[in-house]
Amino acid sequence: MTPGKNVDLSVKLGPLELDNPVIAASGTFGYGLEYLPFVDLDRLGGFSTKGLSLKPRMGNPAPRMVETASGMLNAIGLENIGLEKFLSDKLPLLEKYKTRILVNFFGDTKDEYIEMAAKLSDVERIDAVEMNISCPNVEEGGVQFSSDPTVVRSLVEAVRKVTGKFLIVKLSPNVTDITEIAKAAEEGGADALSLINTQIGMAIDLETRKPYLANKTGGLSGPAIKPVALNMVYQTVRLVKIPVIGMGGISNTEDALEFLSAGATAIQIGTANFIDPGITMTVIDGIREYCQTHRIQKVGDLKLIEE
Repeated sequence: MTPGKNVDLSVKLGPLELDNPVIAASGTFGYGLEYLPFVDLDRLGGFSTKGLSLKPRMGNPAPRMVETASGMLNAIGLENIGLEKFLSDKLPLLEKYKTRILVNFFGDTKDEYIEMAAKLSDVERIDAVEMNISCPNVEEGGVQFSSDPTVVRSLVEAVRKVTGKFLIVKLSPNVTDITEIAKAAEEGGADALSLINTQIGMAIDLETRKPYLANKTGGLSGPAIKPVALNMVYQTVRLVKIPVIGMGGISNTEDALEFLSAGATAIQIGTANFIDPGITMTVIDGIREYCQTHRIQKVGDLKLIEE
C-alpha cells in the first residue's frame, strides 16, 4: 500500500472507536438534528449534545451572547429541554445514524450528577457520556466543581460507580493548574478527558457603560482562546494515561491538526459551527488531505516532533 493513499482516519478512545477524530462540541450543535441541512451526521466521528440536566432549564436572561475580538462571549446558562424530553423526543430521531452520540450532562449537586449518569447508563444508543464539571456546586456556596482536585476526584468516583458508559470529563480552564484537575479526574475513574471549556470573560458597552451580557460575565470561546487551549492540552496529554479530546478555538483544518499533533486523540469543534455550519465536514476532508500530502498512513501517527 502506498503511504498516504489510503489514510486511516479512525481513532480509538480506549474501547470507544470513532471513524475519524472530528466531534461537534456540546452547546454549539444542538441535539444533532438542527445541523442535518448542513452536515452528514454519518460522516462525523461523533457529536456531543447540548448539556442536559434532570429538569428543563430556561437559562439566563437576554442579552446572553456578544461578539468579541476573535471570539464570542456567551452566558446562555445551560438552557436545555431536560433529560426526559431528550430521550423521548430527540434520541429516537437519531437512532438511524451511525455517528457516535456523546451526551453532555451536568448537575447543581453531586446527587444530580449521580442521578443523571445512572439514568443515561440505561440507554443503549448513547455511546458515551460527557460530564461537564464547570458548574457551580450549590451545596458549597456556588464554588465550581471543577476548581478543587479533591472535589473532582470524589465527584467522578461517585459517577463512575453508577455508570458503565464510556465516561468523558470535560475540564474548565478557569483553574490554577488544569493538570492537577486532569489527574484527579483520571484517578476518579474517567475514561477520557475533554478540554478546554470556555474561559470567563466580560465586555462593556461604552454607550451605556454596562456589561453587554445581562449576566455580566460569560464564557469566552473562538480563536482567541486557541493558544491557551493548545498549551493546556499539550500539558495534560503528558501527565495522564487516558485519551484527551482537545478543543478551544478550533476554526479550520490547521487548528485541528495542531491539537492532534500536540497529542489529542480527537478534537471537538464548537464556535466555528456558528460561522460555518459545515465546518466539521471541511475539517474531516482537510485532515485526510494533509495526511495524504505528508504520507501519513494513520491519523493516530500524527505527532509533534520534539527533539
